[in-house]
Amino acid sequence: MAWREQVGREKRAAFRDDDYWARPVPGFGDPAARVALVGLAPAAHGANRTGRMFTGDRSGEFLYAALWRTGFANQPTSVARDDGLALTGAWITAPVRCAPPANKPTPAERDQCRPFLDRELALLPSLRVFVPLGQFGFQVLCDLLGVRLRPRFGHGVVVPLADGRHIVASFHVSQQNTFTGRLTEPMLDEVLLRARSLAALPPVES
Repeated sequence: MAWREQVGREKRAAFRDDDYWARPVPGFGDPAARVALVGLAPAAHGANRTGRMFTGDRSGEFLYAALWRTGFANQPTSVARDDGLALTGAWITAPVRCAPPANKPTPAERDQCRPFLDRELALLPSLRVFVPLGQFGFQVLCDLLGVRLRPRFGHGVVVPLADGRHIVASFHVSQQNTFTGRLTEPMLDEVLLRARSLAALPPVES
């Protein structure tokens, strides 16, 4: 908490004129979402600055472009809360709501924020598919959704749930994955299209 506010006061030089959000970041998307994407935590100069998940940083650029290509977003960019972005069929959230130092949330932060994620997902009754972006989100979702025989995390891993819903895992959209080619645009698109199919959403028009 103190660190997110410190970042908001000291700022990065490129954003020195911005009014940082520097508070817990809420989820964002379609209240009737059938697909929920679950990340890690707000980035210090991304969501912690703009107040919207995956907005204003390189990870968000990669993610929202993919959501646009796969029919979940009305535009390929996400730069500010008032930029006109809207999601259809999808909701984006994170297990940790405050930007952590070095972008590495602790188990204590995860556990403290857990009730918020529980309540948030419970308020989205149409959800059919959960897409964790990275191993941290995968582990949280498996615990939250009662997965007893947890498979090893991997990109594209699909976990059927007892109630007919699914988890479809993806590598995180962080620069260490996207800049190195560990996660490519076709790889993320494939996961999102699989999630779309499992959620019984209309196919994307070509």
